[in-house]
Amino acid sequence: MQKLIRGIHKFQGQEFRPLKGLFEQLSHGQNPETLFITCSDSRIDPNLLTQSQPGELFILRNAGNIIPPQGAGNGGEAATIEFAVAALGVKDIIICGHSHCGAMKGLLEPKYVEKLPTVASWLEHAATTRRIVLDNYGNLEGERLLAATIEENVLVQLENLETLPSVASRLRRGDLHLHGWVYMIETGDVFAYDLGEGQFVSLAHYDYPTSETARRRRVLGTI
Repeated sequence: MQKLIRGIHKFQGQEFRPLKGLFEQLSHGQNPETLFITCSDSRIDPNLLTQSQPGELFILRNAGNIIPPQGAGNGGEAATIEFAVAALGVKDIIICGHSHCGAMKGLLEPKYVEKLPTVASWLEHAATTRRIVLDNYGNLEGERLLAATIEENVLVQLENLETLPSVASRLRRGDLHLHGWVYMIETGDVFAYDLGEGQFVSLAHYDYPTSETARRRRVLGTI
């Protein structure tokens, strides 16, 4: 806790002043262009990863970067997304999974969350991911199976995202774009789902996707 308090003092004394004008502007409102949905995992920092400043990302985090489809949950995910899309008018939504995801490990191996009933219940929103993996990746195990699960989950959550009315409306108008990313904690690499390739590719070779990203996917290999 003392480390956090020292960090606040450093922020106020050193970091805030150069950005004082920006924060004064942000005090009057926000206008982010991107909704960044990712896992609650402490090893991911969306602003650090994207080198973005305060006010540029609207961020939603939860265990497993899961978005319950319309009518399937009463948490804050749908409300947060609706606000970002309908009120703030974001132009892009990124769902970013990550390597070594504990939520996806729990999805594959329920024994890891058997003493965490609320977590186990939450992971049921990713039941489609589990089914896809069990039916299509019988040849994989260990880390390779986990990597495939992480990828597939990003695509499943993109599909769930499209069921939300506010998102569906903007997609219909063509002024909202969806992106699926996977961040590799150990290397800093980011892979994005490429519609043309039908798989995750290095962000350096990423083709800008459309709203058809989730629906036109095929079974993936591993990164």
